[in-house]
Parts: sequence; structure tokens; C-alpha cells
Amino acid sequence: MRWEGNEQSDNVEDRRGGGGGGGGFPIGGRSVGIGTVAVALIAGWIFGINPLTVLGLLSGGEQAPQVQQGPAHKPPPEDTEARFVSTVLKNTEVVWSDIFRQNGGSYTPSRLVLFRGATPTACGTGQSAMGPFYCPGDQKVYIDLGFFDTLKSQLGAPGVFAQAYVIAHEIGHHVQDELGITAKVDQMRGRVSPAQANALSVRVELQADCLAGVWAHHSQQSKQWLDPGDIEAAMNAAQKIGDDALQRSAGRAIVPDSFTHGTSAQRQRWFGAGFKSGNMQDCDTFAAKSL
Repeated sequence: MRWEGNEQSDNVEDRRGGGGGGGGFPIGGRSVGIGTVAVALIAGWIFGINPLTVLGLLSGGEQAPQVQQGPAHKPPPEDTEARFVSTVLKNTEVVWSDIFRQNGGSYTPSRLVLFRGATPTACGTGQSAMGPFYCPGDQKVYIDLGFFDTLKSQLGAPGVFAQAYVIAHEIGHHVQDELGITAKVDQMRGRVSPAQANALSVRVELQADCLAGVWAHHSQQSKQWLDPGDIEAAMNAAQKIGDDALQRSAGRAIVPDSFTHGTSAQRQRWFGAGFKSGNMQDCDTFAAKSL
């Protein structure tokens, strides 16, 4: 992906002041080792609807520590990873603004927050161990860039476009929020069983995958910045983070009723569908009889 030299977004908040040290992340008043954090990074992004659920499980039900938010700054220009994230975010803003305008609407961009360790959000205290997540309460995407190392070295999904897919997926959740889908699904979750709520979550997440594909389609059409193998890198990431693949790699039995993001095949299918057509209307996972 030839992203260098492209326009960057101004909607990036850098809260990475100071730094962490030690051998783990403080969660619920205690330190969690890096091995546990690696598992939590996966679980927080892949399995958690509300990332605070993962934090509660890790801390044994203890309340997350309160975190004071320092001033947010723009990332330093010499920070390559931050420049990459800012560049991808800018392109999602351009693409989705155009798509919304063509459909008679207007798109309000999300803000993306870079942090380390922990940071306050409208959804509660965000932790690095949750992995990247979108908070509807403040319409912001939160990410500790260390997740990209986990994506590459522990999940087996290398490549900058795999990272772009992660960002585009979270922005897909913002698009859902902009369209009113998030609020409708949240209302429905309160009226159904846990298994049915999980099934709803699968459709939400697969739609975000499809919307990420829609972005990739229009992004490539306008910029021609993808290299051979980039789409395959995103497809590989989708395969590695399917619910079935993660349960299998953890040595667990495959339990479809516990799925919240969809199987590897489903995630690949919906990202591919969005990329092939570039049509947001083809991402209606809620009307699909078969996922």
C-alpha cells in the first residue's frame, strides 16, 4: 500500500504522553502480564461488544481504575505509525463523505484516539488490553498502536493493508452509528436472549467488515495505491480473526452460539462483497438469510 505522501486527517488525538514501564498493564488495580494482554487484545477486539466486558473478566469483576485524561495533541510528524493511521483515516473521511453525499446524506467524521495503557472514554475506561474499539457514546475510535504488533506476530496477519482493514472496520462501526443502525441494534439486544444477542452482534460485525470492503473499493478506485497482495493481506486478517479460528487456535471446542463476529469464511465473504461492488446497499447483513 503506497500511502506515504498522502493527505492526513486532523481528527487524530494523541494521548500517548509518558509511558508505561513494568511488566504488565494495570487492570482493576492489579497488573496483567503480557501473555494475558495478548489474549485480551484478541478477545477485546474480536469477541467483545462492549470492551469493558473484557476488562471486567480480566479484573475478576473489579471496577476499572479511573484515568485522568491529559491534553490531546496531534501526533508528532516523525511518528510513522501515527502518520499511517492519520492517512488511512483521512481517506475513510473522503470516501464516506462522498458516499453519503451521493445518497442524499452528510457524513460527520469520527475522531481517532491514540493512547497507551488506559484512557477515559464515554463508554468507560478504555484499556490497551481491549484492542481497537469504537465508542458510540463519543463517536471515537480508540487504538493502542501496539495492537499492530500483535496482529502481525501473534495473529499471523502481517502487512500494512491488514492494519488499514482494522481501522476501516472500526470506522465501519461509526458509519453504522451515523446511519442509526447502532441504536436500533442496541434496543433489540435488550429484548432477546443471550444467544440471539450474539447472533445480532455477528450481523453487526460482518456489516462493518463489508463496509470496510466498500471503503477499500472506492479508495483503490480513486487513488490506485494498493499493491499486489494487499487485498489478500486483508483477507488473511479476516481469516485469522474469525470466531471459529480463534476458538480453534485456543484449543477450545467450536461453539457457534458463542460467536459474536462471525466465522473466518463469513468475515472474508462480507469484506469481499463490499470490495467487489463498492455498494453500501450490498452490506445489509440483517436482511441476509445466509451469512
